[in-house]
Amino acid sequence: MKNLDIIKNGIVKENPVLRLVLGTCPTLAVTTSAINGLGMGLAATFVLIGSNLTISLLRKVIPDKVRIPAYITVIAGFVTIIQMLLKAYFYDSLYSALGIYLPLIVVNCIILARAEMFAGKNKVIPSICDGLGMGIGFTAALVLMGMIRELLGAGTLFGVTVTANFITPMTLMLLPPGGFFVFGILIALANKLSARLEKAPTKSCDGNCISCPACPSNMGGEEA
Repeated sequence: MKNLDIIKNGIVKENPVLRLVLGTCPTLAVTTSAINGLGMGLAATFVLIGSNLTISLLRKVIPDKVRIPAYITVIAGFVTIIQMLLKAYFYDSLYSALGIYLPLIVVNCIILARAEMFAGKNKVIPSICDGLGMGIGFTAALVLMGMIRELLGAGTLFGVTVTANFITPMTLMLLPPGGFFVFGILIALANKLSARLEKAPTKSCDGNCISCPACPSNMGGEEA
């Protein structure tokens, strides 16, 4: 698999939030605003890239029996770095808003899963691309969800008033029920889009390709 395909895989086909349904706890908790979703997504992306890079470099050194504790230690190191940076430079905005969910990145199943399933088995560059793709996919999902909830629940977008002056905000969208509602809708849309992309024939398809899943000859139909 090429590096660009690895990045695209994490953004669309295996989006960690909307396709694999991982990291649900921070997804629902911090997406009351778009800026919070962006902050959490970028923090997780930093940890993903850093931990994937380090684990890939050490994959032949770390004993198999202690690989999980070793992975968690590496991840915790990068979480500590990003936590200290946010506390130093963004305390009043992101650090205080993200709260306990920032240090909990250490046990985020997305990061540990990529370390175990990919970085521990692949070379450095592909591992970095995997972390980048998963991070972009995670960030995009959180920002989109945060934008929807903030716009409907507060009438603002990234803190700027948009509809609050002429449409009464639905405060429910900022509460857990609203989060689950938006989350469910986005998952359904992502699954629908993914199904269409998988069935769509390639541009050069003549209706009778050998490898194209959308061709009649590969769906049990008659050949063209």
